[in-house]
Amino acid sequence: RARALLTGAGSSTDAHHPTAPAPDGRGAERAVRAALDQSGWTPGEVDHVNAHGTSTPLNDAMETTLVSRLFPHRPSVTAPKGVIGHTLAAAGAIEAVATVLTLEHSLVPPIANLDSFPDAFPLDCVVKEPRHQRVERAVSHSFGFGGHNVALAFQRA
Repeated sequence: RARALLTGAGSSTDAHHPTAPAPDGRGAERAVRAALDQSGWTPGEVDHVNAHGTSTPLNDAMETTLVSRLFPHRPSVTAPKGVIGHTLAAAGAIEAVATVLTLEHSLVPPIANLDSFPDAFPLDCVVKEPRHQRVERAVSHSFGFGGHNVALAFQRA
């Protein structure tokens, strides 16, 4: 049975640095916008973002900038890397599976080891406990070394 539908995929490169993302997130944004365009969605139709969320200052700052700029309506955000670790080339596949499970079970997992954040923080991060939320449309980010960026758009089956 179908658990979710892959409705769009986008990729880009920014080649900013071998290990650091471009701070403005524009390269990563191109990948997300391409996935949305292929899906025929506007950013405002996204209910949930499965962030790459490496828990590193440079990546998290870039991704926060990207998500807050592209999704000002504040969809829920989670990031599984704090639980699964860095699985190198498998990270994107595992993150995609987590996104599909979120769609299937209407349950957004919390970000591990993130207990709170400033009130002015521009994202709706799920923390401490899973959130019961019906998610119709979600994007999954995967941003790799050397500026390799991939985004996948999934829809509830």
